[in-house]
Amino acid sequence: MLRREFLRVRNRLPADDVRETGRVLAERALELPELARARTVAAYAAVGGEPDTRPLLDALRARGVRVLLPALLPDDDLDWGEYAGPDSLTPVRHGGKMALFEPSGARLGPDAVTAADAVLLPGLAVDARGMRLGRGGGSYDRVLARLERAGARPWLVVLLYDTEVVARVPAEAHDKPVHAVVTPSGARRFTGP
Repeated sequence: MLRREFLRVRNRLPADDVRETGRVLAERALELPELARARTVAAYAAVGGEPDTRPLLDALRARGVRVLLPALLPDDDLDWGEYAGPDSLTPVRHGGKMALFEPSGARLGPDAVTAADAVLLPGLAVDARGMRLGRGGGSYDRVLARLERAGARPWLVVLLYDTEVVARVPAEAHDKPVHAVVTPSGARRFTGP
């Protein structure tokens, strides 16, 4: 029910607000030293009412950062490909789900994310503990488990609207906190995983 409410609010946002939020989020995110010095960033191409990630993807790429984007696999795990600019994205519809923008180039395998210095995680909300509420598909739970198994310790960041930072979200035993959330009004750090 909580997920549906966050999605309902997002789906009512005007496209101009979504784009402007993306522009501001890119500025705020690049102020973070951990993201500014990253050489490889695993990110995602926003869809629907998610804050627009393209300004950040393009700014990272312009700085010479290798940007990895996910491609959804049939079992809801994620493969990865390199972002080579807006023309390198292909809309892909998986079953009855909304079309996702995936990299059109070569696939690097699910383990490619373990090379990232920072991982931008999609989410619907984050709470005061740094716990993230995702869409419920489990794809990023698999990514976080893969990072842990590999001993990888990338910086974990969620990009959200200001109203999506809340007091508490439901969390399960396998859920891990993120290091930071970036909203239009600024960044907030947590103790993290």
